[in-house]
Amino acid sequence: MTFQQPVPPSGHGTQGPFGPDAPAGPGQPARDRRRWLKYGVVALVSLFVGVGIGSSSGSADTGKETTGIKTAPRPTVTVTEKAETAAPEPAPTVTETETVTAKPKKTDKPGPATSFSGEGEYLVGEDIEAGTYKTAGPEDEWGCYWERAKDASGEFGSIIANNNLDGPGRVTLNSGEYFKTNRCQEWKRAG
Repeated sequence: MTFQQPVPPSGHGTQGPFGPDAPAGPGQPARDRRRWLKYGVVALVSLFVGVGIGSSSGSADTGKETTGIKTAPRPTVTVTEKAETAAPEPAPTVTETETVTAKPKKTDKPGPATSFSGEGEYLVGEDIEAGTYKTAGPEDEWGCYWERAKDASGEFGSIIANNNLDGPGRVTLNSGEYFKTNRCQEWKRAG
């Protein structure tokens, strides 16, 4: 089998379109390789030129002017994620209920007392009501002592009035005073 070499198209001469070394005819792999090599080199050079241009424009971002053109600062982009709110948990279901009636505690009369023991110290207006009180007298032969004072210090200077009773007696107490009683029978409000 013999091969004939094709005739080159007009205008290219006898060298062919890719130079004198390019084979013509069915065995063209050398020409394809050269074409890819040429395009590869052009692409590689273009890549380097693009990187060079990109890196020189990057120096303008750092504040160095390379072309004399001032560039505005780039805007900052902030990405915010919205958190999903959890749905409230459903309330527990009550299947059985029991009704309980609360009973109030029994208390003495509200407020300060209107009668009190003949032994102790009381704040008038808080422990006992202000007013006039009477007693039947001493509990024993030693007598009954009472004292009105402006404070609970026990000092002699804090005494407003005092008395020793051998029989029944009365005393008027004002709010804010302290009343001290020893060895007396129960005091009751007289008015």
